[in-house]
Amino acid sequence: MKKVIIIGAGPAGLTAGYELVKDGNDDYEVVILEETQEIGGISRTVRYNGNRMDIGGHRFFSKDSRVMNFWEELMPIQGVNSFDDEKLGRVKPLKEGGPNPEKEDTVMLVRTRVSRIYYLKKFFDYPISLKLQTFTNMGLIRTIKAGFSYLKTRFVKKEENSLENFYINRFGKVLYSMFFEKYTEKLWGRHPKEISADWGAQRVKGLSITAVLKDAFGKIFGSKKNKKVETSLIEEFWYPKYGPGQLWETLADKFQEKGGKLLKGYSVKKLNIENNKIKSVVCIVNGTEVILEGDMFISSMPVRDLVAGFKGQDVPKEMLEIANGLPYVDFQTVGVLVNKIKLKNKTKMKTLGNIVPDCWIYVQEPEVKMLRLQIFNNWSPYLVKDAENTVWIGLEYTCQEGDKYWNMSDKEFSEFAIDELASMNIIDKEDVLDSHREKVKKAYPAYFDTYEHMDKLVEYLSGFENLYCVGRNGQHRYNNMDHSMATAFEAVKNIKSGVVTKENIWNVNTEKEYHETKSNETENN
Repeated sequence: MKKVIIIGAGPAGLTAGYELVKDGNDDYEVVILEETQEIGGISRTVRYNGNRMDIGGHRFFSKDSRVMNFWEELMPIQGVNSFDDEKLGRVKPLKEGGPNPEKEDTVMLVRTRVSRIYYLKKFFDYPISLKLQTFTNMGLIRTIKAGFSYLKTRFVKKEENSLENFYINRFGKVLYSMFFEKYTEKLWGRHPKEISADWGAQRVKGLSITAVLKDAFGKIFGSKKNKKVETSLIEEFWYPKYGPGQLWETLADKFQEKGGKLLKGYSVKKLNIENNKIKSVVCIVNGTEVILEGDMFISSMPVRDLVAGFKGQDVPKEMLEIANGLPYVDFQTVGVLVNKIKLKNKTKMKTLGNIVPDCWIYVQEPEVKMLRLQIFNNWSPYLVKDAENTVWIGLEYTCQEGDKYWNMSDKEFSEFAIDELASMNIIDKEDVLDSHREKVKKAYPAYFDTYEHMDKLVEYLSGFENLYCVGRNGQHRYNNMDHSMATAFEAVKNIKSGVVTKENIWNVNTEKEYHETKSNETENN
């Protein structure tokens, strides 16, 4: 029996662990080490006073059929309307024989994707659409300038050596300045010209004005059969009844039922190396050092911390410098419970309390630090204790650990966030009933500083025969949940087959074809 040590109980770590033990054989002894007492990493769900917060917002949709099948096996798709759909008479594609969310908890809801941009105190579609309302909001002069600016990119392309040029090539300079420049700077604390184009290639993928045009004309003239769909353009997604953390908690339970061990409060500080192989990890548990030996190691811990923990072998100075220079952005969110919000629902979509139907609202207003707000009622009515009479909002911010925002008390930062929300005319402060703040370290691996040398570090890490790096922080790559899971699938496949190369693991979320298209047959599972 081979012992596999997995560092981190986020989507990648839990997926890898379960894949190794699910068959019920005795080939592997699998131990997952989790630094915190929580499951799911940034994909966890926070419970507070009867309400639940989704940290960052997580749509369950993937172009990878392995991932969609995995999710559905854990949490079957609803077969009966959810509370809000039934009350409002909304029609959703139900699964025949699927569970009733009013009676069962282990159920995946089908939700409508609505994400818009709030700019100039007006709503724009996200991604930008070519509707009359878009042009009306922009005004005639802006629209004309944006049109000519985009046409210019059809003939003159910039070298894609920065995120700024990546966006300009796809949207034109005017739309870039309106919808990407300031928002990106708020998100990363760096101007887009200082950020690698790799981030855009991973997050925006095939999206461009061309893709928007194709989507618009496809809806008017095209057939749904074999239609190609951009990730950012999908209109429905799955969502666990009680938020993303429910799915990962379910997976953790199944992992342990199959004989896997999940150890919480185990903070990995060192990795002992002999002859270019990891031999053991040194953890701090309640202030005491604990050493765990293993045959294979799967790491989803931040690359910077991983390399800093290498002991027993000289790490090349260049590798230490690259790893130590990898940047991260930290994250804070404030849940705000209110009696009502001031935003008017001018859409044709029915909602509880007639609130706006958005899951996410991207805040492009440059005078506030807020990046985005979530309306949890629209993700799932079961996240909110009283979804008919209160609105539960999540206000999202990036920062740096130790800066003035990070160091504010919970009360100070909550008041700051609520003040910003009120300044945008979204709420009246007297309507606030409650609030709760959450902080997340190293939430987003960033694409600047020594990131440009990441390929060298990947080659170095791949040289450790029994080390597999997976997940967002494990690969220093801004992966979604499905990409993180796919890295785990690939790592387990290599372990089971005895394949030494790591290229397939590192190549997840880099292939052009994977990014751009996927047939409806796969998408609809």
